Amino acid sequence: MNEKIANDLKLAMKSGDKFKLSVLRMLKSALQLESISKKHELSDDEVMSVIKKQVKTRKDSIEEFKKYNKTEEVAKLEQEIEILNAYLPEEMTEEEIKKVIDEVFEDLKPTSMKEMGMVMKELNTKITNADMSLVSKFVKERLS
Repeated sequence: MNEKIANDLKLAMKSGDKFKLSVLRMLKSALQLESISKKHELSDDEVMSVIKKQVKTRKDSIEEFKKYNKTEEVAKLEQEIEILNAYLPEEMTEEEIKKVIDEVFEDLKPTSMKEMGMVMKELNTKITNADMSLVSKFVKERLS
């Protein structure tokens, strides 16, 4: 994964794609920081975790910019997310997420919002490539 990002960084430099180059440099910097803090070379799973954090940060920023009608910044962040998503596996569809939630509800049989933590903990082990805020929203709907 690290090699692929490094190669894409070189390609962006050669092609003169300054936008993609800046996004990949930010990503590489975030990966280096994580590697330093963990005191070892990052595995592919850890790299994907860092990329997911980067995407989440940008999605949160988009929500803030939308509140203030900053359309240029929103468009820029959406492009950045698109570039970062190329390194992540395809996200689960809403139907697939709901199917896994149904299975967990079948196993745990939660009855109130107090059990949301238990449900989310179980879902975190079963769902790896989905927007967890969406998963949380679905669980809340089911519990209420």
